[in-house]
Amino acid sequence: MGVSREQAAENRRAIVAAATRLFRERGVEAVGLSELMKHAGFTQGGFYNHFESKADLVAEVLASAIAEGNAEFAKMARAPVDESTTALRRYINWYLSQAHRDNIDHGCPVTGFAGDAPRLGAGAQSHFAGGLDDQITILAGLIAESGLAAAGERRTLRERAINLHCEMLGALVLSRSVAQAAPAFSNEILENARRHVLASLDERSSQAPKPRTKN
Repeated sequence: MGVSREQAAENRRAIVAAATRLFRERGVEAVGLSELMKHAGFTQGGFYNHFESKADLVAEVLASAIAEGNAEFAKMARAPVDESTTALRRYINWYLSQAHRDNIDHGCPVTGFAGDAPRLGAGAQSHFAGGLDDQITILAGLIAESGLAAAGERRTLRERAINLHCEMLGALVLSRSVAQAAPAFSNEILENARRHVLASLDERSSQAPKPRTKN
């Protein structure tokens, strides 16, 4: 007897969930179908009941992980903050934190798959590109809301968001790359990046034009 449509959909979600976890932990190329299906609770032969190829699975994993991660990013951006900080600063402090570095399974999906992206097919890479572009758009909004978009500044909000995201993403990737072998060095990378980014925000904030007051 065949499985129901609902059960088939549940099985597919289980495969995607297992793949997401393994791909984030070890990279796409390091995970074989046999191991993947074992983690999902199925035999390797059942894989092709759901996906035509591993590339199709990778594309779905990326689409799902990026949609979920960016939804959390947008939720964080909209959450209220007290007067002592801004949504942008809160995001920077979270992104460049040890907790985020260590939470590979549920952290920034762009960072989690950045090492694999150059070797992925066009389908998966298009999901990656779209997710990255969405993150930059949200980050540009945070920069604008923080009051750092000085009038007459040459660089656009998008340019500033790209620069900021590249700096933070690079620091997080490097910090993760040495976290097990050299934890103190890993922490040093994060702390220095966070201080530099926040200091640059303070500098720009002091240079931003102040609102005029009525006499």
